[in-house]
Amino acid sequence: MCKGLTLAIKLNIKDISAGYGAVRALHGVSLDLEQGQTVALLGTNGNGKSTLMKCVMGMVKPDSGSITLEIDGHSHDLTALSTEEIVNLGVALVPEGRRLFPKLTVEENLLLGAFRQSARAEIERNMAFSFEAFPVLAERRRQLAGSMSGGQQQMLVIGRALMANPQLIAIDEPSLGLAPKVIDDVYAVLLKLRDTRGLTLLIVEQSSTRATMTGGRMILLRGGEIVLEGDARELTKGDALKAAYFGYGEHH
Repeated sequence: MCKGLTLAIKLNIKDISAGYGAVRALHGVSLDLEQGQTVALLGTNGNGKSTLMKCVMGMVKPDSGSITLEIDGHSHDLTALSTEEIVNLGVALVPEGRRLFPKLTVEENLLLGAFRQSARAEIERNMAFSFEAFPVLAERRRQLAGSMSGGQQQMLVIGRALMANPQLIAIDEPSLGLAPKVIDDVYAVLLKLRDTRGLTLLIVEQSSTRATMTGGRMILLRGGEIVLEGDARELTKGDALKAAYFGYGEHH
């Protein structure tokens, strides 16, 4: 893949509060994420997961708190940067709902992911890597993206993110609307990228089962606050996660 993945990175989110107008979506959220780690943000819709992801990407400016990305000892304030500048630092977003260009081919969609300046010189290598990660993309490279299945489109949008030479990928609900077997395949590739390439993963999920598949840390957001955090496999043992997820048990 790219030489950029050898850089040591750390994402630090501290006391972030954010919202939309009068609606507060996040209240003092903090987390750290280091190179090669995985954090799964768990919670039902409307609890701040996607807002936190958008804050990291510069799409929503927080009201208070800080978000810094440290790369080889150099700190970058993400709250002061545009989305394009954040992408240029090596952070890629895989949005919910895939958002491909349906009337362009698979290959054309992939090429659009290589707009980051440092990625342009690595287009052939990254294209080959995307095809290696998702062989179906190589088989269908001339096919229009809009004619592919939902699972194939999800693979394409992840492949497009890889074309930007990222060090950290933020993925919003990768399993949404996909068949279980396809979800297994997508997660298998993501975890292989983490384990073999040092890629750092921040994943938004609604399913605790899928979040557990990451084998990393799980953070449960409810009401815009972190109500539970720990090793994903450990948290799924017992009833604590279920109680926190659905919000019962606090008053007993």
